[in-house]
Amino acid sequence: MITYSTDGVKMPDIKRRETTAWIKKVAASYGRKVGEIGYMFVNDEKILEVNNEYLGHDYYTDIITFDYDEGDVLNGDLVISLDTVRTNAQQFGKPYNEELHRVIIHGILHLCGINDKEPGEREIMEAAEDKALAMR
Repeated sequence: MITYSTDGVKMPDIKRRETTAWIKKVAASYGRKVGEIGYMFVNDEKILEVNNEYLGHDYYTDIITFDYDEGDVLNGDLVISLDTVRTNAQQFGKPYNEELHRVIIHGILHLCGINDKEPGEREIMEAAEDKALAMR
């Protein structure tokens, strides 16, 4: 089950049923099933608070992924800052809705085992994001 909730922001204009089907399709393309996934849409202040409290990081980010996977079943909590998504969309010259979906699937790709911190991983993640967005 995939749930969508907010804390301090208005729910983004996403088609939940279609988004859920898309997430399941992307997970299946990696041989994974969707278990319990919780999306929490927040503002920059809240994501900074979460980043500080749980990861010891003192900076804003677009998404934080908490991975509770069990075998091939994806389970996790994904916290997304709509403020940072909007800023990034403007910075990269992308439509807000496209950037939002990129971030939504970015967390799922992390749960599927794709990382983006080490040299060369960012390009792999971006290619996986592009492939997943094409599946929408």
